[in-house]
Amino acid sequence: MFDKVLVANRGEIAVRILRTLKKMGVASVAVYSEADVDALPTQLADEAVLIGPPAPTKSYLNIDSILSAATQVGASAIHPGYGFLSENAQFAEACSNLDITFIGPNPKSLLLAGDKLQARRTVEKAGVRVIPGSNEPLHEPSVARRFGAAIGYPAMLKAAAGGGGKGMRLVSDENDLIESFPLAQAEAHASFGDPTLYLERCIMNARHIEIQILADSKANTIHLGERNCSLQRRHQKLLEEAPSPALPYKTKCQLYEAALTISEVMGFRSLGTFEFLVDASNQFYFLEVNARIQVEHPVTEAITGIDLVQAQIEEAATGELSLSQSNIEFRGHAIECRINAEDPSNGFLPQPGKIETFRPPANPLVRFDSHVYEGYTVPFYYDSLLGKVITHEATRDKAMETMQNALSELTIGPIQTTTLFLKRVLADDDFRSGTYNLDLLPRLAPESNDEDE
Repeated sequence: MFDKVLVANRGEIAVRILRTLKKMGVASVAVYSEADVDALPTQLADEAVLIGPPAPTKSYLNIDSILSAATQVGASAIHPGYGFLSENAQFAEACSNLDITFIGPNPKSLLLAGDKLQARRTVEKAGVRVIPGSNEPLHEPSVARRFGAAIGYPAMLKAAAGGGGKGMRLVSDENDLIESFPLAQAEAHASFGDPTLYLERCIMNARHIEIQILADSKANTIHLGERNCSLQRRHQKLLEEAPSPALPYKTKCQLYEAALTISEVMGFRSLGTFEFLVDASNQFYFLEVNARIQVEHPVTEAITGIDLVQAQIEEAATGELSLSQSNIEFRGHAIECRINAEDPSNGFLPQPGKIETFRPPANPLVRFDSHVYEGYTVPFYYDSLLGKVITHEATRDKAMETMQNALSELTIGPIQTTTLFLKRVLADDDFRSGTYNLDLLPRLAPESNDEDE
């Protein structure tokens, strides 16, 4: 096992990883920007190292600064968490060159997963259905028009190097495509340094279903069930649950098999998520690979009883999984609500500022993953996620009831959060029926689906 692990991240995921390292008896190192001097990770880690100014490009995205910190403290491994450098093949390669273990997939898999077009081609070649679209890079609207005419509208323009909804536009017809193309291209270039786009048909009334897998260096791969992540705002998830309601057992098994097949053809190892869209007739299409721990991993942990961060660290240290598919049992139902510092009544406007009142849910059976505390100031430089409320009960109905009670107890003020909005979601008839899809949140909060100006 590693003697010391540096956590190259911030916020709730840094806290989550640090707590598992402590449980495992592994020394931990936090890194922090000047904006995070008083952040909880710096207080929980055995050591903490300043890596730069508040701007992410000068701190949490600065490979040289993070590797310098790892070398300075003698870390034998780096856990990147999610976001920032977690799927950066250059960073993983740089870690290897310094004999520091990158806790995640190898650089080759990261490159393949990060190139959405190459991933599409690889998955399609393996016999897994992909969304009809262009398998070649688009740089000109005229070329995109030809694909649009072939696949039909509505369609989705997407950044080839993208993720998180950046560089993505829903287009309703050819004129919309021509108008949206330079906007998506500019956003893709600003977000990823690559303006390349591709086009996919928009799957109407779809559910967003993802399969969690674990794989080791010996090509042993297991799945840990599915999650429904269909409650999204601008392609950012707000609520997730496992298992997925209203999804036939046969479809689930087909999704598991598809995820294992993709993992094999990609030579994948470590923890990963394979995402799919499932249409109204339960036909599914490959969407993308997330080669890292996910924000929503706690719902999978709840129904399997497996610490995914620990499993990820152990695989990185030994090259082998300590689990087999026969070990995996699914129990009950879990729901996760993301508590963001945003004002849903004002277009989900970010709400940086000082937290003067903080009271987490009192139920000892409710999990609350967070990095906030009374007196903490939410900086405006980073993602607005404050924490995640997770409930796990024997049935979905009971999990929803417990979540409503937990959200009623949660107090974070005076800044606005998504708490009350999520209570509305939980009370919605479509959500409660389990038959909801990606159209639910735009119906509940139409303004949240508008594109940024």
